[in-house]
Amino acid sequence: MTDPTFKQLLAQAERIRQGYHRLEEQHHGSRWTVEEDALAFLTDAALVGRLTMAQQQRWPASNSEGQLEHKLAECVWWLMVLAKRTDIDLAAELDKFMGETESRVCR
Repeated sequence: MTDPTFKQLLAQAERIRQGYHRLEEQHHGSRWTVEEDALAFLTDAALVGRLTMAQQQRWPASNSEGQLEHKLAECVWWLMVLAKRTDIDLAAELDKFMGETESRVCR
């Protein structure tokens, strides 16, 4: 997909999550809860911190090449998933947040 819109990415994120739900049902007999999704996001967000430290040579790590980029993207995906599962229009909320914050901070 070249230069996808945010709404296209949200739809793709939902398709991917549905695929993971099928795997969860297959391996564990049930889908993850919203709370389990939130915990998975927090785990990945913590890894972003460690991988950033490693990239900045403030934490010893071997074989972490490309992992920061992957985890950053995965965290964005998790936020899309959590928004969908909690009935939040992430595109609208992001637009609102950016507009309000820009007008307050960039005057």
